[in-house]
Amino acid sequence: MKDLLCSGFQDAVDSCLIRHKSIIDVLTKLTESSARVNRAVAKAVTSCGCLKIEAGKQVFPEDSSLTELARTTPNHVSGELCDMCREAIENELGRNLFYLAALCNLLDLSLYDALIRENERLSALGVYNAV
Repeated sequence: MKDLLCSGFQDAVDSCLIRHKSIIDVLTKLTESSARVNRAVAKAVTSCGCLKIEAGKQVFPEDSSLTELARTTPNHVSGELCDMCREAIENELGRNLFYLAALCNLLDLSLYDALIRENERLSALGVYNAV
């Protein structure tokens, strides 16, 4: 069922992608869409104010386990997305997924297989994942 969702999405992207079918176009559009995701998050902080970023040096106590660090390390985000910002960010993430699927199509890769492999890697490595 999940594979049908990913493959169906890839098929839909393939049928919609006409003007920007060059891999160069897709790569630059993927990068641009990532920047637009970043911009939408930044606007939630700077224009709307529904989110707040309070960042500082992350301190990692030497006697903490990796599991404890994963649980206790702050993400520097407080607040909650308002409906407008949530919609804007979801739209930008959707466009980013569109170009990710387009890249998979051009390279004859399965988005679902990539997700499965990454999930297996994360499951195997757990907190030792070095992304």
